[in-house]
Amino acid sequence: MATELRGVRSLEWDDWSDKLDLAFGEPPPTGAQRALRRECTEIDRSFGVWDDDECVATAGALSFRLTVPGGSAVPAAGVTMVSVQPTHRRRGLLRSMMRHQLADVRERGEALAVLTASEPAIYGRFGYGAAALDLRLNVDTTRLAAPEPPGVDGVRLRLVDPAAALADCERVYARLVPARPGMLARLPGWERMAVQDAPEERDGAGVLQCVVAEVDGEVRGYARYAVKPGWERGGPSGEVRVRHLDALDPVVYAALWRFLFGIDLTTSVSVRSRPVDDALPLLVADMRRCAMELRESLFVRPVEVGAALAARTYRTPVDVVLEVADPFCPWNAGRWRLTGDATGASCARTRDPAELALSVRELGSAYLGGFTLTALAAAGRVHELRPGALAAAASAFGSDVAPWLPHGF
Repeated sequence: MATELRGVRSLEWDDWSDKLDLAFGEPPPTGAQRALRRECTEIDRSFGVWDDDECVATAGALSFRLTVPGGSAVPAAGVTMVSVQPTHRRRGLLRSMMRHQLADVRERGEALAVLTASEPAIYGRFGYGAAALDLRLNVDTTRLAAPEPPGVDGVRLRLVDPAAALADCERVYARLVPARPGMLARLPGWERMAVQDAPEERDGAGVLQCVVAEVDGEVRGYARYAVKPGWERGGPSGEVRVRHLDALDPVVYAALWRFLFGIDLTTSVSVRSRPVDDALPLLVADMRRCAMELRESLFVRPVEVGAALAARTYRTPVDVVLEVADPFCPWNAGRWRLTGDATGASCARTRDPAELALSVRELGSAYLGGFTLTALAAAGRVHELRPGALAAAASAFGSDVAPWLPHGF
């Protein structure tokens, strides 16, 4: 088989995009959806594999800025649109694309690559580690009273057109980005992705709605949601499906949930993505009625170990020598001395004896503070070579707030 790995030419984009949807078993987007996808795709970072004139594999990247512990926004390649046609599986095409892409990320000076995974088992062998979790909730609002902390009656709520309210909602989102690791500064056009509402993707729910929360005339929070109607012999059983909810303070946050709990003709509220330290289970009287479920969301891969570890701060002082294994990107392999605290860090190669041994995948999992080095050691994935080094490093790598990826890409 003679194949060619190369960048996507402008006139090939429609076919390249359609082959991506074909691999995922999805119909190609039409009209405005297709135009927005094209606008949000970085053509110069999109490539694939061609067998003669047929595109048989796709991959791309987006030039994100990712919040890391300490609040800095670090350039990160958002790996996306990865597919291989079923006729060309198990021929090394994915591996060749991953190798090509990571070399390009390094050349661009991005110390991190991040992705979401439809099949998480695939990406560990390329050095990506699960770094953040999503909390999913399905709240039984017939058995739980709505949150009623002091001050919620002073929050004004208004139903607005989701598209018309984008600017106000984006200002709220942008203020939250530096406060939580894993959040992404949105690229141009991505705010419109948040309000796409194709009828064929509603799964029985109604149109997308938006409520904004105001205090003294300032929009300080919003929720986007849709209602899926339902009826049983005993009465209505509708479901409120929350797509996005952001708030700048606890009172506004509670006021939005009180509104969602109280929507007529519904008996439950569901939300697919919240941080694992979300306040909602602590706002209600019985968190068991929240039917919580966890799943991994964001995967992180240090592309340049030294630069990545120096880009974040550390919760407690740390001075540790790491023995890093990275067979896929051998420029990372070897010993690194990490020194840092809450004000900054440095990380450079060293000949000093190693104190912890791990692979780049474990560094990715621990990088945002979502998984502890202690837990990874308990799983046999981090090895302590000097007594006491593990506990000190695990404390330093922690984060006061859980990392969270608020939207896919």
